[in-house]
Amino acid sequence: MAAAPALKHWRTTVERVEKFVSPLYFTDCNLRGRLFGATCPVAALSSFLTPDRLPYQEAVQRDFRPAQGLTKEGKKTSYVLTDRLGERDPRSLTLYVEVACNGLLGAGKGSIIAAPDPEKMFQLSRAELAVFHRDVHMLLVDLELLLGIAKGLGKDNQRSFQALYTANQMVNVCDPAQPETFPVAQALASRFFGQRGGESQHTIHATGHCHIDTAWLWPFKETMRKCARSWVTALQLMERNPEFIFACSQAQQLEWVKNRYPGLHSRLQEFARRGQFVPVGGTWVEMDGNLPSGEAMVRQFLQGQNFFLQEFGKMCSEDPLSQQFWLPDTFGYSAQLPQIMHGCGIRRFLTQKLSWNLVNSFPHHTFFWEGLDGSRVLVHFPPGDSYGMQGSVEEVLKTVANNRDKGRANHSAFLFGFGDGGGGPTQTMLDRLKRLSNTDGLPRVQLSSPRQLFSALESDSGQLCTWVGELFLELHNGTYTTHAQIKKGNRECERILHDVELLSSLALARSAQFLYPAAQLQHLWRLLLLNQFHDVVTGSCIQIVAEEAMCHYEDIRSHGNTLLSTAAAALCAGEPGPEGLLIVNTLPWKRTEPLLPQQPVFVLQETDGSVTLDNGIIRVKLDPTGRLTSLVLVASGREAIAEGAVGNQFVLFDDVPLYWDAWDVMDYHLETRKPVLGQAGTLAVGTEGGLRGSAWFLLQISPNSRLSQEVVLDVGCPYVRFHTEVHWHEAHKFLKVEFPARVRSSQATYEIQFGHLQRPTHYNTSWDWARFEVWAHRWMDLSEHGFGLALLNDCKYGASVQGSVLSLSLLRAPKAPDATADMGRHEFTYALMPHKGECWGRPVPLQAESSPQRRSLVLRLYEAHGSHVDCWLHLSLPVQEAILCDLLERPDPAGHLPLRDSRLKLTFSPFQVLSLLLVLQPPPH
Repeated sequence: MAAAPALKHWRTTVERVEKFVSPLYFTDCNLRGRLFGATCPVAALSSFLTPDRLPYQEAVQRDFRPAQGLTKEGKKTSYVLTDRLGERDPRSLTLYVEVACNGLLGAGKGSIIAAPDPEKMFQLSRAELAVFHRDVHMLLVDLELLLGIAKGLGKDNQRSFQALYTANQMVNVCDPAQPETFPVAQALASRFFGQRGGESQHTIHATGHCHIDTAWLWPFKETMRKCARSWVTALQLMERNPEFIFACSQAQQLEWVKNRYPGLHSRLQEFARRGQFVPVGGTWVEMDGNLPSGEAMVRQFLQGQNFFLQEFGKMCSEDPLSQQFWLPDTFGYSAQLPQIMHGCGIRRFLTQKLSWNLVNSFPHHTFFWEGLDGSRVLVHFPPGDSYGMQGSVEEVLKTVANNRDKGRANHSAFLFGFGDGGGGPTQTMLDRLKRLSNTDGLPRVQLSSPRQLFSALESDSGQLCTWVGELFLELHNGTYTTHAQIKKGNRECERILHDVELLSSLALARSAQFLYPAAQLQHLWRLLLLNQFHDVVTGSCIQIVAEEAMCHYEDIRSHGNTLLSTAAAALCAGEPGPEGLLIVNTLPWKRTEPLLPQQPVFVLQETDGSVTLDNGIIRVKLDPTGRLTSLVLVASGREAIAEGAVGNQFVLFDDVPLYWDAWDVMDYHLETRKPVLGQAGTLAVGTEGGLRGSAWFLLQISPNSRLSQEVVLDVGCPYVRFHTEVHWHEAHKFLKVEFPARVRSSQATYEIQFGHLQRPTHYNTSWDWARFEVWAHRWMDLSEHGFGLALLNDCKYGASVQGSVLSLSLLRAPKAPDATADMGRHEFTYALMPHKGECWGRPVPLQAESSPQRRSLVLRLYEAHGSHVDCWLHLSLPVQEAILCDLLERPDPAGHLPLRDSRLKLTFSPFQVLSLLLVLQPPPH
C-alpha cells in the first residue's frame, strides 16, 4: 500500500536529497557510494622523474621505479579503459600516465598567481581499477539537476516545488543496494524533464570549449601538452556524442599539435570535416587587444586565416561554421578592431572579459559595435559571464537572468568546459545539458555551433543597440606597463619587421636577382605574434615565460638585422656614392635629420646651474635638477609648460592592488603620489651645441633605485628628447613622469592602431574616472585651438591626462606571478613637442610586403587625421597594375585602379585602412 502524502519542509527535503547524492556524507548507504562497483588495486605502480618534457617514444624507454604524483583538478580523476570488457579482451595492460608537479593552473606558492613553488609535492592516494555504473551516474545527474532547479527557481515558483518533490520521490523509490529500483526512479525524472516549455523560451546555444592560455602560469612547452591532452578528450567525447560540437581557436596551438602529434592533428581534421571540431577566431593566437600595432593585428588574422585555409581547407571568414572573431579573455578591445575584422571578411565577434569591469557594468550582452572608421560588427558576450561553464542549472538560469538585452535578443552562448589551463568538456557536462534540452521552467538548451548562435542572433537583430568606440576594460590597467623589457621588445621588433619588409620590397623592385625572404619573415612574424598573446606582451606571466619571450625578441632582432643588411646591400649594388653608405627613410612621412647646415643649437648654463637649449624652433629651459621649467615654440613665443609648474617631474606611487598583482593598478594609487626631488647642481652640459645640444643629470629615486637622463635637442628638430636609464629595484612601486601643460581641453588624444581617439581629461562620470590609467601607442596629445603639446615615446604604453597634466607610465614592480618583473636596468626615450594646430594628420603608408608568387607588393595605407580626403599616390616603382585588396590580400574584382603618370588617385574616409596590390613590371636583365 502506498504511503500517505505528507506535508514537506523545504529545508529538510532539500538536505535529504543533497545527502543522498553527497560524496562526503553517508557514502556507505547513499547513491553516490554505488557509482563504482567491484574494484581491484593496480598490480604495480612505478615512475621515473625528469625535468624535461619527453615524447612518448622516449619516455617509455626510461627506467621506471615505484613512486607517486597524480593531480585531480578538472574532475579528471578517472580514465575509461573500455566501455565493455569482452571475453577475448586482454586481462592485463600497461598504462602510461604523464604527470607533473603542478596543478591545472600552474604551481603557484600559496595562490595560483604566486611565483611557482619549486618544492611543490603531491601525494598519490588511490590507484585502482573499477567497474563504472552508468545507471547510477545518470540518476545522480538527474537528482543534482532537480536540486539545482528547486534551489535556482526558489520557493515562490511552482516549478521549483515540482522539481523538489520529484527528487524526494526518487529518493523514496530508489534503494542504492537494489539496482532493480533504479528504472522506477529514472522514470520519475524522465517524466519531469519531458514536460516541455513554450515557444517563447530563451534558447541557450551550448558549445564545447577549452580556453588554453598559450602561456601564463606555465611555459609554452607545457601548453603544447595541454592542447594534446585536452583535444584528445574532446575527440573521445565527439565519438560518443555525435551531436557534440567543440570550438577551438588559436592557429599557433594547432600548428604545435600538427608538428608534435601528427596523428592527433589528422583526427582533428577528420572531425572538422564532420562539423564537430570547429576552428574559430581566425587569429594566430588570442592576442592582447590593446598593445599590438595595427599591422601586427592584421598579421594575426593573415597568419591565422592562412593556416586554417591550409590545414582545414577553408578560412574562418569563408566557412559558415566559423566566421567569427573569438577573443574571450583579453584586457580590452581597440576601437580599430571592427575595421580590421571587416577587412578580413569577419562580421561577428565573441568575447566576455568586460564582465570583469570593476566600476561600471557594461550595458549589453548582444549589440552592434561600431569602430573608429564606422565599421560595424555583431558582438555577443555570453550572459553567464564565463567561457568555462559546467552545465549546472545555476549557470543556465544565470545566463537568462543576467542577460542585459532581454526583449531584444532571445539567444545566448553557453561555452562549457574547463578552461585557462585546459581540460575542456566532460561527459557529465554533456549529460546535464542533454537532459535540460527542453524542460518547462528553464530555457531551451541545444548543443550548437557558433554559426548557429550568430545566425539566430542576426535573424532577429533589428532592436539591438550600438556601442561606438573602444571596449575599455575597467581592470588590469597595470598590464600597459608591467614587464617593460617585453614592451620594448614588442615595439622594436614591430619596427624591425616593418623596415625589413620595406627595404626588401624596394630591393625586389630594383633587382631581378634579389630573393624576397618570405619564409624567414613568416617565421619572425609568427614569433612576434606568439609573444603578443594576452598574457605575454602584457607581462602577466611567470618568469620562465618572460625569459622565453625575450629570447624570441632577440631572434627577431638578430635575424631581422641580417635581412636588413641583405636588402640594403642589394639596393646599394651598382649605385654611385660612398661605399657602404645608404640613406633610407623608412618612416611614413617626410623626415629631416641634421645632415645639412641649419641654425645651430645654442646651449647656455646659468650661474645657478640651470641650462637653456635653443635650436630656433623650440627653446628648452631646465632647472638645476633637470626639471623642465619652460618650453617655448619660438615662432609664436607660446609657452607650453603651465605657469608655476615644472615638467619632466618624476613621481613615485605606492602600487598595491587588491589581488591581481602584475595586472592591476588601482585608482587609490593616485592618492600616494610622491614627487622624486633631485639635488641642485647635478645638471651638467653634455654636448655643447652645433648639430646637437644636451644636458644630463643623475637622480636618486630611492635608496635602491637611481636614474640618469640626457636631455637632447637636435638642429632642426621640433621636439626635445629625454634619453633615460633607470636601475630599478623596488617592490610594489609605480614610476611615472609628468608634464603640466599650459593647455586647456576636456579631451586628450591618444594614438591607437591606424589612428587615434579622444578620452576625457576629467572625472565627471564613473565611466570617466574608471579610465584613470589608459593605454596609447607612440604618442598622446593635449591641444586647444591653435596650439598643443604632444608627449612621444619609443617603448611605453601606459598613460593618462588628468586636467592639464600629461603623465607617462614608466615602470612597475609587481611580485606575482613573476617576483623578478622589471627588476634591473632599463633604457627608454620619450620626447616633448609643442606645436601649432594639430600634431596628427594625412594618409600615410605603413607597411609594404611582397608576394613571392606574383612578383607583387602589398602596400598598406591609412587616413590618420579623421576626415574624408581625396589624394594622389606617387609611385617611383615599376608598377604594371594596381588593385585594391582586403587585409587578407585577396584582390577586389572591382578594385582595379588606373595608373596616370605613375600616380594613383585614392579616396579615404576617416581612419580608413586601404590595402593596394601592386604588380611589378618584369625587371630588366
